[in-house]
Amino acid sequence: MRKICVITGGGSGMGLAAAKIMGKSYYIIICGRNTEKLEAAVNELKAEGIQAEAYPCDVSDLASVEKLASYSKAKGTVAAVIHAAGMSPHMGDAKTILEVNALGTIYINNAFYKVMEEGSCLIDVSSMSAYLTPQMVMPVGIYKYSRNDPEKFMRKMMRRIRFYPEKYQSGIAYGISKNFVIWYAKQDAARFGESGARVLSVSPGNFDTPMGEIEKEEASAYVKYCAVKRAGRVEEIAGLFSYCVSESAGYLTGVDILCDGGLVASGINVLQKKVV
Repeated sequence: MRKICVITGGGSGMGLAAAKIMGKSYYIIICGRNTEKLEAAVNELKAEGIQAEAYPCDVSDLASVEKLASYSKAKGTVAAVIHAAGMSPHMGDAKTILEVNALGTIYINNAFYKVMEEGSCLIDVSSMSAYLTPQMVMPVGIYKYSRNDPEKFMRKMMRRIRFYPEKYQSGIAYGISKNFVIWYAKQDAARFGESGARVLSVSPGNFDTPMGEIEKEEASAYVKYCAVKRAGRVEEIAGLFSYCVSESAGYLTGVDILCDGGLVASGINVLQKKVV
């Protein structure tokens, strides 16, 4: 059976960069909602000699995610999943951001837990915003409802976010959703470990991606706080993804890896005041 690597949000940016590296050892299935972008990405991968295909999937829709997991399992051994799909504060309202970033993570983890085997690894992609948003904002006590009742989880999360002025809600929803991703990946480590699989999260900082381009002006203001005075290159984060799913990292699970050029370490107190 061939080894399969599934990459959500694989049509561009970090996801596509990961596909180019992972494609050296895995059969690639890239997923997303924009079929034209996916097909263009597949053509780019095939031009580099990579075996790949596109599969349309909306990660905020449970049925769509379950179909993706079943399809992937039918194609071979699901050895790696890189869940890079997500929405930034400039791409939707608070509810949509929560549905894609938080519910999407719940659905992806639950669906692929059923099809991943010993030695496999799932990476949930979070964000440095999980660290920059003040911890007092995080409704961590609500996170537990995600395990058994995602609908109740969403209702309680939205009720909390609506406490804040409307103009801040998308940004707060984003920070909370990415903090939740880290929490959820850590919670899932024991469950995945029962079948010999691993799950962890990676939190990127500012990278040169289409999503990063939307927030370029805001992101550029943060560069001066970085230890590395530039935005990250997608090949750098893709290389980290590749290492994390490899056998060399076989003892790595239940953790978050922050890859932000030293931004959080260098200026978290100043930046936290900027977030809210």
